[in-house]
Amino acid sequence: MSDVIPPTFADIDAATKRLKGKVKHTPLLESSLLNKWLGQRILFKAECLQTTGAFKIRGATNFLTKLAEENKLPQRIVANSSGNHAQAVAYAASQMNIPACIYATENVSPVKAAATQYYGAKMSLHPTRPEADEAVQKAALEPGTVWIPPFNHPEIIAGQGTACVEALQDAGAVNAVFAPCGGGGLLSGTLLATRALQPSAKVIGAEPLNANDAACSLQSGKIESLTGAPNTLADGAATPSVGPYTFPLLQQLDDFYEVDEIQIAYWTQWLQHLLKLHIEATSAMSMAAVAAWALEAPPQSTAVVILSGGNISQQSMLKLWEKDYLLQPPTITEA
Repeated sequence: MSDVIPPTFADIDAATKRLKGKVKHTPLLESSLLNKWLGQRILFKAECLQTTGAFKIRGATNFLTKLAEENKLPQRIVANSSGNHAQAVAYAASQMNIPACIYATENVSPVKAAATQYYGAKMSLHPTRPEADEAVQKAALEPGTVWIPPFNHPEIIAGQGTACVEALQDAGAVNAVFAPCGGGGLLSGTLLATRALQPSAKVIGAEPLNANDAACSLQSGKIESLTGAPNTLADGAATPSVGPYTFPLLQQLDDFYEVDEIQIAYWTQWLQHLLKLHIEATSAMSMAAVAAWALEAPPQSTAVVILSGGNISQQSMLKLWEKDYLLQPPTITEA
């Protein structure tokens, strides 16, 4: 990791300028009922309303636009993804008329795979994520090919950080910022943006307990990998490990939570109901951390929650709603 030069807020600032007019400036939303129940003000950055339905378009577009500025656009693009990054790369590549191939697992979300192909990219499916990752590394060695990684790259982190920049500019002063963690690109960019713009605000992450490689890494002080394919509703956070660029930034977080599957389903149902948005489980997962924070924070504190995406397959939706959790309203005493 000695040759890894981490991104800085200057990279996010450059990305913010670069992406103007290329991605949506998504709104901040809130629920007065949820605010009343928790005794805090919770603002949601609705990246589920972003082009391709997730924040990932920011990193992919920043990556390619920077290459275009440097006259280094490739003949072919490859990427590895569990879904949202695949769509983002496919869309960004189509905007520049560059062919793309996405390497993913055979259990990739059907709705995400279909959208990826709709945007013009080819899909190469493999039994496991490590096999898909190995295949994309080999493909990236072909002449004229550029690999756009899903999270472990300075320009990806910088692009994802622009979501937090927008949120903080729109929100004004806040006390805490929350984001989900898969590979850590969004959370790393969120950390850099918050430290630069509102250094007194806490930055807090969350990941599935069933895919807790980041938590294990933070506990051991080195990057740890999952031993198998995780079984979690939050498929967008099912990455096998964080990366050399994201891990040092994740180590600077103020807090980090592991969220069980019941809490993931619970908060996905409630956010869909309260915000009237199609929100995927990875987005809603952070609310378990928000509920814990709300217990300790001074009353009427303000938090921003980055809702990372809204792409959900029929199969995932059925699992999320197997049990009706709307009979148990969220309260600060039950967090």
